[in-house]
Amino acid sequence: MKSPLSVALLALTALLAGPAVAQDYKSGIEWQEPPVVTPGPTNSEPPSDAVVLFDGTDMSAFTGGKWEVKEGAVYSGKGYVTTKQEFGDMQLHVEWSAPTVVKGNGQGRGNSGVYIMGKYEVQVLDSYDNPTYFDGQAASIYKQTPPMVNAMRKPGEWNTYDIFWTAPRFKVNGDVETPAYVTVVHNGILVLNHFELMGPSSYTDAPHYKVHGPTGPISFQDHGNPVRFRNIWVRELHPPVGRRVSPPYVMSGGKKMSVADYTAQKERQKKDKALQREKEAAVKAAVKAALQEFEAKQAAKQAAADAAAAAAAEAADKAEAAADKPK
Repeated sequence: MKSPLSVALLALTALLAGPAVAQDYKSGIEWQEPPVVTPGPTNSEPPSDAVVLFDGTDMSAFTGGKWEVKEGAVYSGKGYVTTKQEFGDMQLHVEWSAPTVVKGNGQGRGNSGVYIMGKYEVQVLDSYDNPTYFDGQAASIYKQTPPMVNAMRKPGEWNTYDIFWTAPRFKVNGDVETPAYVTVVHNGILVLNHFELMGPSSYTDAPHYKVHGPTGPISFQDHGNPVRFRNIWVRELHPPVGRRVSPPYVMSGGKKMSVADYTAQKERQKKDKALQREKEAAVKAAVKAALQEFEAKQAAKQAAADAAAAAAAEAADKAEAAADKPK
């Protein structure tokens, strides 16, 4: 059983705490329902909203270059190939394989490249046991950053790039409003995480931005090595669409409050809770002291009663002894 002190303190705490108030933050934005996209049968296959650039049959989505299609893949040949369609923000999926027969070393081994917007290169290179400068190895942004790790598979095996691209934006006067960003997943391993590009790729020039349009083609590089490509698709990325219908607010206890008013209320509540804790501590101490005083008085009364009873019993014993004494 709980002591009277525990029962009293629990009742006091419940009384001082008061009822809970339901709270719910609202952004004030009315969002459109996101469109439904059906995933491909596997993560490497195109989802329903993808633009398929190469499905293993033909290169009709590209122009330029002379690349041969055979056995479901296209082999880099003479000249660059470039998409007829242009893209801005996008998710790009590319599968590629360095030649099975290893020839050359460094930049001369399994070299190609994926040029986003025709300007910004994600390097393709056989970087399996093939030392070269780090910002020129596979999955690097050429001459700007190496990947965080080397996730290459052996020559002849298929590699996968999943590239998430945010195109740069320019002001009317030509200044950069926001730079380009790229995230690269190589064979399921994150190797570049929202990397900020310094400008287009170049072998000779320092990277620097020049004004260009919001979209551009995707190009694949001819570097003289028979690199294979397959299963190339892209998704154009569009941010969620919403319309602000009110400033952000909070529903608190059934009332609509501005965020500023709600924040001020929370600060007041914080101070009130601190004061409440002080009150609880003071009242608990007073209740405890009163109970202790009461229990001490009860114990003193009981002790006095016990002493009186003992004295009475002793007197009775003496009287009985005196009566039994022979006369």
